[in-house]
Amino acid sequence: MSSTELPSVPPTDVIEEAVRVRVAEGERLRPVALAGVTLAVRSRPPVRDGLESALYIHGLGGSSQNWSSLMALLDGVVACEAVDLPGFGDSPPPDDGDYSVTGHARAVIRYLESARRGPVHLFGNSLGGAVSTRIAALRPDLVRTLTLVSPALPELRVQRTAVPTALLGLPGAAPLFTRLTREWTAEQRVRGVLGLCYGDPGLVTPEAFRHAVEELERRLRLPYFWDAMTRSARGLVNAYTLGGQHGLWRQAERVLTPTLLVYGGRDRLVGFRMAQRAARAFRGSRLLTLPDAGHVAMMEYPEAVAEAFRQLLADTEPARPAGPESAADRPSRTNQGS
Repeated sequence: MSSTELPSVPPTDVIEEAVRVRVAEGERLRPVALAGVTLAVRSRPPVRDGLESALYIHGLGGSSQNWSSLMALLDGVVACEAVDLPGFGDSPPPDDGDYSVTGHARAVIRYLESARRGPVHLFGNSLGGAVSTRIAALRPDLVRTLTLVSPALPELRVQRTAVPTALLGLPGAAPLFTRLTREWTAEQRVRGVLGLCYGDPGLVTPEAFRHAVEELERRLRLPYFWDAMTRSARGLVNAYTLGGQHGLWRQAERVLTPTLLVYGGRDRLVGFRMAQRAARAFRGSRLLTLPDAGHVAMMEYPEAVAEAFRQLLADTEPARPAGPESAADRPSRTNQGS
């Protein structure tokens, strides 16, 4: 495929029909047509009126399903929505083929503006963490709080286990990888991904594993699957090389919104050593470290991430009159570090 040729995209009505069978209990998945892009948006009906909005952004190769466990735990706390970035999950590719970090951020901003949902509590994992950082720096009016789980921010010394993911963005890498792994079954591929992303792959239940295999088989049949993967990987690597005001670390320093950082001690993709640098870069941030977690703490230890977010919310919401009800509603605090 040439650099200018874009893969074919199924019609929106076909996408809408296909996604109806791939939602967890209590969730809804719908396509949202925007200028130049269509995003699949996963949501949970708010348990009551008046809840502030939260938006979740997944990482490279992931989808909005990565946030289902955390979204269920935050029912009644925030009104939850998660997007499939262009080319991932159930979102077709963007019309202009732009898979850069800025391109992904632009798509999310378009959704927030069209839905009039800002400012939101913005969550991002890995690539989604880089996208969320850029959004928070460029459009602080759209972000109320920021929660980053193993955000993909530039590292001078990349872990060896993360090198293959970075190499995926090189020209010709995807066809070569496809040829080298054409004998691999979907089960083998999923086990490889889980081994890379989870601190303990044994946490994945047999039912969740079967679902992951079925989902990967579906996505491998999409004509744009590898194109979205490789171009997004390339976009992330390119973002790492940017300096000045466009550099991700410089943009992190510009973020003034209350920020929660979550890092896993067994992360094979984002170095655990980056936790302290991130805590210094995001002013006034709080840091939650989970020694046994890998790259997707919101999937491995969703209860811990949910509790840390509740504390962030309790500490940043406007002061309420003291009384039995407000005290009972407020979660207890624990020392998370800083």
